[in-house]
Amino acid sequence: MTVISEAIVIRAYGGPDVMKLEGIEVPAPGTGELLVRQHAASVNFHDIYVRSGSYRTLELPGVPGLEAVGTVEAVGKGVTEFVVGDRIAYIARNYGGYARARIINAALAVPVPAEIDDGLAAAWFLKGLTAQALVEEVEPVQPGMPVLVQAAGGGVGQLVARMARLKGGRVIGTAGSPEKAAIARAAGCDEVILYRDEDVAARVMAFTDGAGVGAAYDAVGADTFEGSLASLAIKGHLVHYGQASGPIPPFDLSRLGAKSAKVSRPFLWPYISTRETLLAASAKLFAAMAAGSLPVTLGGRFALGDAAKAHAALEARAAGPFVLDC
Repeated sequence: MTVISEAIVIRAYGGPDVMKLEGIEVPAPGTGELLVRQHAASVNFHDIYVRSGSYRTLELPGVPGLEAVGTVEAVGKGVTEFVVGDRIAYIARNYGGYARARIINAALAVPVPAEIDDGLAAAWFLKGLTAQALVEEVEPVQPGMPVLVQAAGGGVGQLVARMARLKGGRVIGTAGSPEKAAIARAAGCDEVILYRDEDVAARVMAFTDGAGVGAAYDAVGADTFEGSLASLAIKGHLVHYGQASGPIPPFDLSRLGAKSAKVSRPFLWPYISTRETLLAASAKLFAAMAAGSLPVTLGGRFALGDAAKAHAALEARAAGPFVLDC
């Protein structure tokens, strides 16, 4: 049975106004699929890259959005893990999250504990899994290890800072404004640098008595890459996991030789590529959220039809994260 629903549709790349609320038809779930009535969808910088055309990963016309939380309304053949009424979260690389209802592969869904709000679960699922992978697998933080977290007042940044601190790291955060600096301090940073006004590498070296940091977690990109690189200790690791300010320019790898340093460009997907790793990572994240050990709040909620306003707020660096109420 086909369900009539609504979704945000992009028909051409461009600014926030290219996103329009349109009627869509949602088919019955097929084998291994779920029909999900969505409650909240997260708004991520990745969505902005997709909408603007920086990432050409969404076939147009298409529905953006990587992650959401909702309730299972129907299950397809062969589905045994979920029943109608279950509350689930998911990340779907084929997009489609900005919708009131949709079909997803059941293998992408994970259960959401009842004590976690829909908006919080949607807003922090992808960010939280990313932060976990960064500090536990990409470059594991050890007790006493100094680390630099660029944009520590941002969505993923504040979770990286908090998780690094919980693992015993000495956390130096950067922020672009006093407001974001306050968020970074609340997330557990021992020191916060205003990267637009101060020499980040000089401050890092002063804080570490000239040793530098074992890891620099950097999602800003072009504006902060050089500062992150100069802040590394001997055998330090620059984890370049995003490019909010634009891609870094071509880079001569021989520059790493002086410190035997390394640079990596991780993505989340390989770290949750199996059902077992996805379930384990999500259970760990939701347990930490439920226990109150992570700084999870919402910067704002927008109606689904106001997706353009949410994108404009995120691009203006307003304190997020943001969700769309579906």
